[in-house]
Amino acid sequence: MNLYMLRLLLLLFLVGCGKDDSPTVEPVVPEEPTVTKYGMTLVWEDEFDYDGALNANKWHHQVIPIMGSSWANGEEQHYTNREENSYVSDGTLKIVAKKEQYNFSGNTKSYTSARLNTKYAFQYGRVDISAKLPAEQGTWPAFWTLGANIDERGNYHGNTYGSVGWPKCGEIDIMEQNGWDKDNLIGHLHWGNIQTSQYQNVGGTKRVQNTATEFNLYSLVWTKDEIRILFNDEVFFIRAIDNSMPYRFPHYILFNIAMGGNLGGTIPPNFTTATMEVDYIRIYQ
Repeated sequence: MNLYMLRLLLLLFLVGCGKDDSPTVEPVVPEEPTVTKYGMTLVWEDEFDYDGALNANKWHHQVIPIMGSSWANGEEQHYTNREENSYVSDGTLKIVAKKEQYNFSGNTKSYTSARLNTKYAFQYGRVDISAKLPAEQGTWPAFWTLGANIDERGNYHGNTYGSVGWPKCGEIDIMEQNGWDKDNLIGHLHWGNIQTSQYQNVGGTKRVQNTATEFNLYSLVWTKDEIRILFNDEVFFIRAIDNSMPYRFPHYILFNIAMGGNLGGTIPPNFTTATMEVDYIRIYQ
């Protein structure tokens, strides 16, 4: 072999040795971060970042009066599924109570509004609701829960979770306002003792301002041992819970404005319309 061929073979050997034959390693793409807050994970929400009718995958309109021809507590409205009474625009949900003659199943009322059920039932966690409340006298706005085993006429869950009725299902009022004092915030529990069926209730109030002009945060923190109700992250009601109370069972959330009744009181003759506006609802567990 001449010198030229020897040099050529040496060059080819060196080139071959420099070649990287290791397998290709695909880059690791990080997973989407889980949304967490308060040391919990966001499990259900509606940011109302759409327009028009409510998201039917998340919300149910309850329109059948639970007392036959009327609603409980002496309320004076019919609830409807019309967009005139509940819709989404500019990033918020609007629930609108109106003075108008409206007939449902042969019974005419002088007011309409909306009553919404979440199609999501949950047990324990934290609920945050950012909202502006109606300022008009005679309105009774509420964010609240019912035990999903209530089997109430026209509700979304029916008897899926059981059928014990009210108050044995339990109720948590995260926010209520009466119709004559819009600077008073109410947090309350209503329940029937699981062992004796005796009706029981307890609650708290807080003096507030600007609920109709500013978005404020209304929250529930619910564990197997305790219920806390908060306004702008400040706790104003706490109650320990035990096995005699129906708060170790799934609940669902309701939004509504009632007119008149026990907490709405007298509706002024010049009332025309009132709106409750919700920026978001978030449930963490």
